[in-house]
Amino acid sequence: MRIIPAIDIIDGKCVRLTKGDYSTKKIYNEDPLEVAKEFEANGIQYLHVVDLDGARSKHIVNHKVLHYITSKTSLKVDFGGGIKSDEDIHIAFENGAAQITGGSIAVQKPDTFRQWLDRYGQEKIILGADSNNRKIATHGWIEQSELDVVDFISDYAKNGVVYVICTDIQKDGMLQGTSNELYREIIEKTGVKLVASGGVSSVDDLITLKQLGCDGAIIGKAFYEGKITLPELREFIG
Repeated sequence: MRIIPAIDIIDGKCVRLTKGDYSTKKIYNEDPLEVAKEFEANGIQYLHVVDLDGARSKHIVNHKVLHYITSKTSLKVDFGGGIKSDEDIHIAFENGAAQITGGSIAVQKPDTFRQWLDRYGQEKIILGADSNNRKIATHGWIEQSELDVVDFISDYAKNGVVYVICTDIQKDGMLQGTSNELYREIIEKTGVKLVASGGVSSVDDLITLKQLGCDGAIIGKAFYEGKITLPELREFIG
């Protein structure tokens, strides 16, 4: 299972939110590149970068931060937040993203998202499935749909999606454990390569997610709040 630390960006700074609420913003580092280099120095190969300004603005904003990270580290970065158009996805890949995550676009413009799958390939496009009480949320989790998360993922799996990041919004930033039953259901019913996000609070959570068959686990606040240390991540990866 891949370990994928998260760097969330507001105003070019590394921040974390709780349950996606922008009013809960906490700045952990003024320099995201410094954080990325620390991950790389400890054996981390993957990074999840979210442009929170972009998610709210509905177009990519912090592409320069993406470029700094990808040009000065060897980390494989998946980038999301505000990718709503052909221009946005071009900017993301031009600035070094290995993969992009599309969430809102997959809900509102499914034809465009499927075109991206055809154009860039299954390995480059991740479906972002942000779930609030099993319903898909969009636009930085500000808007709520009536789409069931498992049905949403299943439909896209039939259309060629391989990689999915599923975030349980109720768990995000709470450090209270992960949505294991939901993840088990997704893996069993859809067969996608699932990256679990939201609620990781300890190495035990990572062990559980690995046992469930998750392809990856995103770690955010647990690292920034010292609940999981870099030596522990090194040992887990090793």
